[in-house]
Amino acid sequence: MPTEAAFRAHPQERQRLLDDFIRLCEIESPSRRERGVADAVTRELQAVGLEVSEDGSSSETRADAGNLLARVAGTDGERTVLLCAHMDTVPLAGPIEVVREEGFLANRHEAILGADNKVAVAVLLGVARRLAREPARADVELLFTTCEERALAGAKAFDRSLLRADYGFVFDHASPVGELIAAAPTYYRIEATFRGQAAHAGLAPEAGRSAVVAAAGAIARLRLGRLDEETTANVGRIEGGSAANVVPERCRVELEVRSLDRGRAHATVTEIVDVLTDAAGVAECDVETEVEEGFRGYRLARSAEPVQVASAALAELGLEPRLRATAAGSDANVLNAAGLPCLNVADGTEHNHRPDERVSVASLETALDVALGIVGRSG
Repeated sequence: MPTEAAFRAHPQERQRLLDDFIRLCEIESPSRRERGVADAVTRELQAVGLEVSEDGSSSETRADAGNLLARVAGTDGERTVLLCAHMDTVPLAGPIEVVREEGFLANRHEAILGADNKVAVAVLLGVARRLAREPARADVELLFTTCEERALAGAKAFDRSLLRADYGFVFDHASPVGELIAAAPTYYRIEATFRGQAAHAGLAPEAGRSAVVAAAGAIARLRLGRLDEETTANVGRIEGGSAANVVPERCRVELEVRSLDRGRAHATVTEIVDVLTDAAGVAECDVETEVEEGFRGYRLARSAEPVQVASAALAELGLEPRLRATAAGSDANVLNAAGLPCLNVADGTEHNHRPDERVSVASLETALDVALGIVGRSG
């Protein structure tokens, strides 16, 4: 069994981690514009002797880069473990200039920092450098995905058959290090387009059939918000009409449903579609609905191998493993749905997707220790 020291980064590794994180954050990489980060990651992995392959997923995601995969051979090769991070961020409202204040790393400007998910990208580079010098027992696969912030598009387009991993870890939850995301929701997106009849609102309103009224009637009847402990529903967008003096002929509504219980998610979607259809009929309008399962939920038992490995790695560092569920999706959803048991591991990022996004230096360093511990205990 590895010693406790094997699970901790050396001072030089911590400094390199900090340098990598700052440099990666300052390379802008909103979804579909990951080329700069992909090139930087490729150079760093190749510098330690790893072969990096880039897939052709960009033709499907419309990104300027594909997913990256590298593999580090272990000393026995009996088991393979996957570590995964995504290279994209949400859109930027301004430039990124990383500053360090009172132990935290943040953006000097009013825009995201990009810690989601540059913390994990930097951590995986740190793991790769360690393994290039000191191989683990298990083989390790490193996957860097694109377009995660666009409904996990990069991971969905990745060919699962390229992986040899027995189980995996995604480092992509903006919560304190020590949290293990053992359950995540199934997510459905619903788009409804109501069609009525246009008419002059002043001269002949009786000749019109308002698509906006139909949509409003449907929304008024829907059960929205938190439906139970595991299920939520939301109307996120409504648009329609052309002018105040025209009975609106069209109206489009975008909704979502999330639930940790896939059956409950499906039942809620069915309920929503029924309400939309009925409301359209009452208003003498037509409605077309499109339903898409954005990602499928997962639930890992406490006894699942990735949960056991991550829990042991945290305990070795003196951290209490805290299993929890989340209402957000990650690449772990896609990998689990593809048959690879995969756990999402918190990386310590705070306020992700917000202008005050930040991460503490301590959390960044601990995330690397956790990743090293996971690798050391795999195999």
